[in-house]
Amino acid sequence: TGFAQLFCWLCPMLVHAGKVLVFPVDGSHWVNMNVIIQELHLRGHQVSVVRSTDSWYIKESSPFYTSITLDMESGFDEDFLTAFIAELLDIQKGGMSVWKLQKKQSKLIEGLFENKELIQSLKDAEYDLVLTDPATPTGAILAQYLKLPLVFNVRWTSQGEGHFSIAPSPLSYVPIVGSELSDKMSFFERLLNVLIFGFAEHQIAQYLLPHYENLIEKYFGPDTDYLSIFQADLWLMRVDFVFEFPRPTMPNVIYMGGFQCKPAKPLPQHLEDFVQSSGEHGVILMSLGTLIGELPPDLAEAITAAFAKLPQKVIWRYIGDRPGTLGNNTLLVDWMPQSDLLGHPKIKLFVAHGGTNGVQEAIYHGVPILGLPLVFDQHDNLLRIKERGAGKVIDVFTMNEDIFFQGIMEVLTDPSYGVNMQRLSRLHRDQPIKPLDNALFWIEFVMRHKGAAHLRTDFVGVFVGIIYCRRLCCGILVSFFLVFFFTKV
Repeated sequence: TGFAQLFCWLCPMLVHAGKVLVFPVDGSHWVNMNVIIQELHLRGHQVSVVRSTDSWYIKESSPFYTSITLDMESGFDEDFLTAFIAELLDIQKGGMSVWKLQKKQSKLIEGLFENKELIQSLKDAEYDLVLTDPATPTGAILAQYLKLPLVFNVRWTSQGEGHFSIAPSPLSYVPIVGSELSDKMSFFERLLNVLIFGFAEHQIAQYLLPHYENLIEKYFGPDTDYLSIFQADLWLMRVDFVFEFPRPTMPNVIYMGGFQCKPAKPLPQHLEDFVQSSGEHGVILMSLGTLIGELPPDLAEAITAAFAKLPQKVIWRYIGDRPGTLGNNTLLVDWMPQSDLLGHPKIKLFVAHGGTNGVQEAIYHGVPILGLPLVFDQHDNLLRIKERGAGKVIDVFTMNEDIFFQGIMEVLTDPSYGVNMQRLSRLHRDQPIKPLDNALFWIEFVMRHKGAAHLRTDFVGVFVGIIYCRRLCCGILVSFFLVFFFTKV
């Protein structure tokens, strides 16, 4: 046993040191990418990170990587992103927000490729692979241009949920993001799923492709299309099937859900004192993530008024003016060690917006969730928790003090929520290899073999989802036939 432990400890040192070019996405996406970067550094690999001058989270100086700073905007600076989220919360402005973001990204790509000196230096560096988050396409396009193996750290591509770009996605039981459907759909829910799929494809054609098609043709020629750029050697998916609904997958998809989660560390003394002061009632933790700015005053007042009625203590990561209804039991903070708090035995409930990182941390530590989804994938993430009986979801746009209070009380007093989340936690932890170690093995596998062509396919999953819905397709065809027949009669 001692020899085996020593061998496992020495394994990272025995790996041939490689050179990795990382093109990350800023904000919360950087938080999990940085976990992989630090581990690559500890294993002896050289890491270079491409960042822009307006980077928010990605610092220029780091002991774990060397920065390549582009003298241009990425569109992911703090001011733009907070304004972007504010616009998304206004449905009428949502489309234009996406248009603005894609426009900034296309300018970044053009500026990058027109910098001939930089491109030549990237070629001369002889990197072993490109590691990128395909929520924006720049890293994938750069890897294609440099002819380097490509690894995705992925939940989303620029055109939607990652699986739809790589794996068969039968719409009869694989719900489209935004549908708020589960994998168990009635006939009419399947019909709705297909319609949402069609609308999503229209959105891609309307808001996404126009920004990139000309650039792809300019730098790669007419025989390369935008979607073919996304055929990576390896897809490191930031989910697992404790969280995700069962669905088809592909051999180059590796699941690493919760890879960033670690056992809780001791809290700063002032937080530990506050938590211990809760006594037998425990503590409620609330955070709406890094991208959400100030809440509307009436909503903040309703939330704090509901908290003030509770015997529990509350820690809330909050930005904005102090609400007038704030109770003595609520501590407002502008930052908190979220994972360490979730791992504290006195935490009873996590009030969250449903971002992937926070949901995975709640699963890891076994804390039930009261969800307040706002934008992006948050509704769908929380739906998966709800379907497993580990949380409750409230519509934040119709929520008032009473609705919020009743939601808290339901999750606190019904033991099934905690029991179900603890079960998910046990399932998630019961793996032969830790998700982060598995991810690092496969990254190094791609380095050693200069790609993973034997695992790849030219299949593009997003276009064949409807093929598997035979019954649904027949129903739609019959409906069209009947409408046509009776209108003619």
